Amino acid sequence: MLTRVLDRPEGVVAFASIDRRAGEPGLLAAIAPAPLRTYPAAALDAVAVPGPSDRVAEATGTGSVAEAAALLAAGELAGPGDEVRLRVAKTVGERCTAAVAELIPRTAQSRN
Repeated sequence: MLTRVLDRPEGVVAFASIDRRAGEPGLLAAIAPAPLRTYPAAALDAVAVPGPSDRVAEATGTGSVAEAAALLAAGELAGPGDEVRLRVAKTVGERCTAAVAELIPRTAQSRN
């Protein structure tokens, strides 16, 4: 899935999901050695995303897991003045859904 949504998967610094996925062995094995950041449904539901889903909300208590978790994790890693944006909207795979948030350091913004 990573190679499908990213041109440079080696640039991933963290993965994120809903807190109830925190102990899933398959997920942890798939992302190792990168850390997994998890968030409660209420925190995910507070994030504005372009593609909330009623079906996901019924199942998890939040309209977005992939996009919201990606944005929250990138926001935690951001420094003062850094920009966080959704680079790849949710992409549904056979066994998972992924989204990619990008962290743009303030110094890179000033060059644009």
